[in-house]
Amino acid sequence: MTDNKIKILLVDDHTLFRSGLRFLLETQKNFEIVGEASDGLEGIKLVEALHPDIVLLDLDMPIMGGREALAQLVNSHPDLIILVLTVSEANEDLIECMRLGAKGYLLKNIEADFLLKSINKALEGDSVLSPEMTTKLVNQLRKPDSQETSDKLYESLTPREMETLIWLTKGVSNKVIARSLNLTESTVKVHVQNILRKLNLHSRVQAAVYALENGLDKI
Repeated sequence: MTDNKIKILLVDDHTLFRSGLRFLLETQKNFEIVGEASDGLEGIKLVEALHPDIVLLDLDMPIMGGREALAQLVNSHPDLIILVLTVSEANEDLIECMRLGAKGYLLKNIEADFLLKSINKALEGDSVLSPEMTTKLVNQLRKPDSQETSDKLYESLTPREMETLIWLTKGVSNKVIARSLNLTESTVKVHVQNILRKLNLHSRVQAAVYALENGLDKI
């Protein structure tokens, strides 16, 4: 990272919203806005050219929407932190983005301080959601008719990894998990990495979704 700054790319078709977002983020000395795009296709091209650390991505845009851009970026840059920043509170948008590999789903009506904290939490490896979207996610996945996955990849997890996975469904940080399981944070981080690798997932939220869909939180 240049000068140890976090490089951020803004992808949103509303110029005024991008301007306000840039003004807010540039108040943080460790953030650098390296570029702006008004559609998903332009965003993908700028990721290739500018190598940002974080992308703040809108969903509904012309030419290429955020969902398609998200899918392509996760596939080509699995370590890139992508936070969806949208007005959509639709359950299907939330579920789809989390399954595609977004590291967070934030509504545009959040407070500025919440956005800044969410970006820093994402940098630390946590998944981030607007509070109301966390409730929607859990409620949606616990519906009786929620589609169950047929794979049994979780059977490859060790008992400790399974415990860690169950804690991920609570949306807590590595620090909380470490304290609860009497482990170090570095050990929890390794467990999370192993869980994602074994389950072929990209984020903590995806792991939580997987656990809820398979009823692992009830074990």
